[in-house]
Amino acid sequence: MTNKSNIYISIGSITYAMKAEELLSSLGYFCRVERTPKNMGSGCGYSLRVKDEPSFITAQLKRHGIPYRGVYYS
Repeated sequence: MTNKSNIYISIGSITYAMKAEELLSSLGYFCRVERTPKNMGSGCGYSLRVKDEPSFITAQLKRHGIPYRGVYYS
C-alpha cells in the first residue's frame, strides 16, 4: 500500500470515468470521479481519486476493458 495521501488514475473520457467508478464501487473499492488536478496529465480532465493500491485498481480496469492514461500521486 502506498503512503501518498492522494492517488489519481487519469481516465480518457468522462464516460469511462463514470463506468470505472460504478465498477470499482461495486467491488468494494473507494473511488471518486474528480477533475484532474492541473499539474497532472492531460486528456478529458477527469480522474478517479482512489485510496487502495493503484496496481489493484488498474488490474480491475484492465480486466473489465476500461482504459486509463496513468497513475499520479500528490
